[in-house]
Amino acid sequence: MSDDRKWSVSCRDGAGRRRDLRVAVRQGQVVLVPPSGEALVLAPLAVGRLRAALREAVLAAASEAD
Repeated sequence: MSDDRKWSVSCRDGAGRRRDLRVAVRQGQVVLVPPSGEALVLAPLAVGRLRAALREAVLAAASEAD
């Protein structure tokens, strides 16, 4: 998988620690990889970044499926 098919969104876990939510494309599907077993808290700006990462991932997945 090339580097342009992976994105990272900063967030915080339930205890307030900084974490990253990963967004990737694998075999034509969008994959979300949260920190293991944790709930995530996203600031409004991070939600916008997640939305952008998901949109790019969907476009990349669609191009893989063609």
